[in-house]
Amino acid sequence: MDKFLIVTNRDKDKDLQVTGLIRKYLEDRGARCRLARPLQGNDALVTGYTDALSMKNDIECVLVLGGDGTLLQTVRDFVGLDIPFAGINLGTTGFLAAIDRDELMSGLNALLQDRFTIQKRMLLKGQVFRGDEKLQETIAFNDVIVTRSGYSRLVELKIFVDDHLLDIYAADGVIVSTPTGSTGYNLSAGGPVVFPETEMMIITPICPHSLSARSVVVPAGARVVVEVGKRRKTQKEEAMVTYDGQIVWNLETGDRVQVERSPVYVPMIRIRENDFCDVLRNKLKNVQ
Repeated sequence: MDKFLIVTNRDKDKDLQVTGLIRKYLEDRGARCRLARPLQGNDALVTGYTDALSMKNDIECVLVLGGDGTLLQTVRDFVGLDIPFAGINLGTTGFLAAIDRDELMSGLNALLQDRFTIQKRMLLKGQVFRGDEKLQETIAFNDVIVTRSGYSRLVELKIFVDDHLLDIYAADGVIVSTPTGSTGYNLSAGGPVVFPETEMMIITPICPHSLSARSVVVPAGARVVVEVGKRRKTQKEEAMVTYDGQIVWNLETGDRVQVERSPVYVPMIRIRENDFCDVLRNKLKNVQ
């Protein structure tokens, strides 16, 4: 490939030194590079969706410079365009990155020489309902999370899978994760790590007031509904839903968050020969 768009998190590459280095390296070897229009703000990044659509025919790969949060936002901007992503880790853990900073040139050479594979990752589609009215819809690459808001009280969450009641959690919240997102908040909450190329959804309660509540893995084709219950007779529950930790929607008692597999997949470039087990050991600082 030789047509690249570079998306940079300018909080992590403030003076664009790494961005400029990458652009020069690629262009010196005959590639064409474009820089995405930056946005302002915390973890600021990328081009907007309209810009991405206009660039589609001129891009073979989106290089994303930053951390996992940068890549999650960029995926949302380019969703449905079937352009592969290659993350270049300028952050800390960087589970989603194809190239770490210490292997920058060898990784770029692999892209130029087509020495990579493309792994299709599943997305989630989340919808918020109040009664029969759909209030909101968006996609998530990592997870859809329903949590309490306001005062530090537990929230009651009723979990349904394909219209069957799975459980009722009195908890801080619940995570519905993709395999890609299994190494994110799901992992911190005690959920299982799942190989990213598999297809399933993981339901993990957050700090449940129970000795028996555990993560549950359901088929990718299932429909998961999280309903905000009512624990106090005189007060509405305060809750919210977040998508990849970046989009927030406020909920109240009776609201339902429906989560399904999106029909759209994310093409992720994989360069490393080492398997996911090696990545896990290295990223979690448990090399033996």
